[in-house]
Amino acid sequence: MTIGFSSRAVRSTCMLCAAGLLTLVPATAAARAGRPDPGPPGGAAATAAAAAAAAAAKSSPLYRSGTQVRPRPAAPRVPEVSALSWVVADAGTGDVLAANDAHRELPPASTLKTLFALTVLPALPGGIRHEVAPEDLAGIGPGSSLVGVVEGQTYRVSDLWNGVFLNSGNDAVHVLASLTGGWSATAARMQAEARALGARDTHVRSPDGYDAPGQVSSAYDLAVFGREGLRRPDFARYCAKVDAMFPGRDGGSYGIMNTNRLLTGADGVAPYPGLIGVKNGYTSNAGNTLIAAARRDGRTLVVTVMNPQEGGGHAVYEEARALLDWGFAAAGEVDPVGSLVPEDERPRQGPQAVPAAVTAAKPAEDSPGWPESGAIIGVAGLGAGVMALALRLKFVRDDGS
Repeated sequence: MTIGFSSRAVRSTCMLCAAGLLTLVPATAAARAGRPDPGPPGGAAATAAAAAAAAAAKSSPLYRSGTQVRPRPAAPRVPEVSALSWVVADAGTGDVLAANDAHRELPPASTLKTLFALTVLPALPGGIRHEVAPEDLAGIGPGSSLVGVVEGQTYRVSDLWNGVFLNSGNDAVHVLASLTGGWSATAARMQAEARALGARDTHVRSPDGYDAPGQVSSAYDLAVFGREGLRRPDFARYCAKVDAMFPGRDGGSYGIMNTNRLLTGADGVAPYPGLIGVKNGYTSNAGNTLIAAARRDGRTLVVTVMNPQEGGGHAVYEEARALLDWGFAAAGEVDPVGSLVPEDERPRQGPQAVPAAVTAAKPAEDSPGWPESGAIIGVAGLGAGVMALALRLKFVRDDGS
């Protein structure tokens, strides 16, 4: 048995609950990570600190044009690829092993759905059911990739996430965004999430990755999103799925397959050994884009490739393959040229590793700080209100499908 709601009740309940969670979760995560809340600026001092941090970051080799690598004598040669921008990084440490124009701002296509998932997944439990309303599907761009969401049909949120990750369904993204405050609010939260992760090249206009004026990201930022996603079990589970069943009309269902050919081996692309996701994309403006992660001998690499200029539609997979091969072969033979970890989160070295003032101000380990406590209290209060409403609603039987 599961609790079921009428479509109107579940819609308003989900929107209130999810919007509240999405407001609170970034603040809680920021407090845990020791970084400032990515909300409104906190005055001149905070603005100056952010500007100084950005200036320091731009002194990194990753902001230079061309290929950046620091090889040791036995290092293998970096493969020649035609992508406008790419990054090879160690997903565990965040070390960038090599990159080419890592911060070049380019349209990301559907790889931006990784940022959408990082932002929205925490607020929408997979078991929630929702009946799709006409306004949920409004504004889908012409030529969009679709999974086949139908107006008037009820879907589990987990089904919609399968549609996002496997079929790159813009229709599924629109429905999930409608459950969490709407299109514009979702874009704003995605922007805040990107900044909180240290991804400063990304400008969100359309949460599904559909081409929009001013919407850009970078190979560096996409690597940040891929790495962060792999650290979250739900994201990692969805992005590694090869296939799934999606609800159809009249109680039926049909199979969908992941469009990441490096994962599935479809269309003549050999699957990459040890691949664990993450997301591919394509528009005529962005070209082919890809975030790919693979694990070998206890080590995980994340590679991003943006808009190969040669080799046709499958070049993005073959260039990612070459970069992954190089990254695994270069283990211990190159020094990092940068990091996917924000500067203020990297461990310090030497006697200044933990300033005395910070040590004195640190709260007890078994009690959360004030920002985190506030978030927890807020979620608890919101949850109590939602449960009170839920208990007044009708129970329905679940088929278990």
